[in-house]
Amino acid sequence: MVSTRAPEDAYTAEPFVPEGADLAALRSAAAGCRGCPLHRAATRTVFGAGNADARVMLVGEQPGDQEDRQGRPFVGPAGKLLDRALAEAGVDPAEAYVTNAVKHFKFTQAEPRKRRIHKAPSLREMTACGPWLAAELALVEPELIVILGATAGKALLGSSFRVGEVRGTVLEREIHGRPERLVPTVHPSSVLRAQDDEDRKAAYEGLVADLKVAARALG
Repeated sequence: MVSTRAPEDAYTAEPFVPEGADLAALRSAAAGCRGCPLHRAATRTVFGAGNADARVMLVGEQPGDQEDRQGRPFVGPAGKLLDRALAEAGVDPAEAYVTNAVKHFKFTQAEPRKRRIHKAPSLREMTACGPWLAAELALVEPELIVILGATAGKALLGSSFRVGEVRGTVLEREIHGRPERLVPTVHPSSVLRAQDDEDRKAAYEGLVADLKVAARALG
């Protein structure tokens, strides 16, 4: 009997990830990923971008509204803030590789023309997208991974991850079969969500301080 189950019901991107592909081929293949239901509502797959030989890989949660429209990660307000913080910390944004744990924008929308509101991906959705992140790590082979926020941390380190407990420290873990060094910090969007200017300034300074730890770890 032939199964009528849709590919997204299996919640894994693995069948869509080509073996032996370079980053350009991976990006092209990811455009057709149906490894989970998130592809249905999203405009497009938002794959990683940046220096293929980067010493540092930055991993965020998922694309936002602007990323979904433009097809590139970290091109919205949070991305601009991240670039500024990286430069201030001594890390050249142009030398980094940036990506997300989940490659499709998950959102809620009250009405078709209303603003699309970000919704955190589930652990099942993060796990489904894991093969793409594993393939990126295998090709870029970064010396250091900067984890941006709790969702990225859970995707890489498991559901018990708490960013507040380990932010600004250098961790050593095995990720997708590779020994990795990681520095967790907050997602730059959390800085933008701060209630007032004073809180925003403190949050930004905390992000820069964590990124300086990453800069020192790179040497």
